[in-house]
Amino acid sequence: MMKTQTILNWALCCGLVVTPLACTSTKTTNTARTAREQLLISNAIDHALEKVDLSTIQGTNLYIEEKYLEGVDKAYLVGSLRHRAMLAGANIVTKAEDADIVLELRSGSIGTDSADSFIGSPEITLPGMLTLPEVRLVSRSRQTATAKLGLLAYDPKSKQLLGQGGVSSAQSDDNNVFVFGVGPYHYGTVKEEVERTATPPATTAQQLPSQVAFRGTRPMGSAIARDVNEEGSVQLTGDQRPAD
Repeated sequence: MMKTQTILNWALCCGLVVTPLACTSTKTTNTARTAREQLLISNAIDHALEKVDLSTIQGTNLYIEEKYLEGVDKAYLVGSLRHRAMLAGANIVTKAEDADIVLELRSGSIGTDSADSFIGSPEITLPGMLTLPEVRLVSRSRQTATAKLGLLAYDPKSKQLLGQGGVSSAQSDDNNVFVFGVGPYHYGTVKEEVERTATPPATTAQQLPSQVAFRGTRPMGSAIARDVNEEGSVQLTGDQRPAD
């Protein structure tokens, strides 16, 4: 009887110890492409388009030719170019024969690369069965995205070139550093963009806003097509703004 009581006491103690260690897991899923990869590519595309001067297309009917464009995030690239062209004062048309200018777009590269590096000692296999484990004092994982875009403008009626066109390239990066296993310490162009758009400055210049609002139904002239308010948001309107 005493032995049975002792076993029950031990079982109760073990139960009390194990009970607080119970945990719950939540099922999660991920998209086929990570958000970080998509941000890297879109960031590189944005930087490449920022190098393109669209000021001369103001007031023209513009058709964007995309049949030579291949690669991931094609829709984002075309949409971003349309956005910038309209901000520059161009009227986007859906047929080349209705255009004053055809802007031909192509991609030389839209993709990502990654590299890992560390300070420490690699795994070493000694004679026999002994293996020294890898020791990482400081490690860094780096992922980059490169966008190389080519643009060519011509008159659809005469088939004559309008300028030389050219190629615009840009790169974005995302870095994660671990020091003695502590981290990650995050830096790169993706982090800068997320922080900038999460907390927009009082005014923006030569940057697409992170907050957008539309109102009005009448066609907008080039003089009022863009209105950046003090909060960094855009309002497109056909109404006259009252004088201050």
